[in-house]
Amino acid sequence: MYEPNSFSSTEKLFYRPIEAAIRWCDLIAHEAEILEAAWATPERLINTFPQWPCLHANTGKILDAIRNQELPYGALGTTVIPGTPVDIKLLTIRHSDLKRWILHYHPDQRPSFLFIQSASSQETIHYSTYLILQADRDALQVQLKATEAKLQALIGELKAAGLEREHLRMLAENKQQLSDHSKVSFLNVIGALVDIMLGSSTAGRRHSIFDSQASIVDSITAHYGGITGLSKRSLDEKFAAGRRSLAQAKR
Repeated sequence: MYEPNSFSSTEKLFYRPIEAAIRWCDLIAHEAEILEAAWATPERLINTFPQWPCLHANTGKILDAIRNQELPYGALGTTVIPGTPVDIKLLTIRHSDLKRWILHYHPDQRPSFLFIQSASSQETIHYSTYLILQADRDALQVQLKATEAKLQALIGELKAAGLEREHLRMLAENKQQLSDHSKVSFLNVIGALVDIMLGSSTAGRRHSIFDSQASIVDSITAHYGGITGLSKRSLDEKFAAGRRSLAQAKR
């Protein structure tokens, strides 16, 4: 639907290919001169008007789109079935079909005879900008899903590790002392868990998403920062002690 007062003298209901190319190249001031030449032989345009290479190029693009059935066409303004032979002097393209084709195949182009500049259209996001924003949004959604998957995997691994946080809290509150045997057992459990999380199966498949002890520590501190015993320094010390204890137990 056209906006009020949006009509342009260069706009028509349908165009011959040469007329569309003239407007596309912003050569409407030279239309009479061009139409008087042998425009019905498009390959001669480059020689007849070498000062306007755009004219030959855009005419070729339009005719190529018609040949490849990308752009609906007709005869004297009446659309015909794709593949119907039409003499080039009678060949026409409807304004609306040409606009849709430009939008789809040449989104960076905005010839004024197809896209009237108005206050509202100037505020509209450029089509290519829209595509860029859409691609950025899709990329962010992929990253968000990947982050959520890693978080769920971490939660599952922490649960599977059997970190009896409540039990340890009760031991601390009751000031119960762990025996040397219990301390070694806890260290071996910690060391085994770290090794398993950083290891791989015999087939080479990693057991977890973590590739280093530091990445495990960073994930825990990111989700449980401020909790007693789960500071980076404390985790580094406990993990290192656990892995040393496990290594000694294997000897």
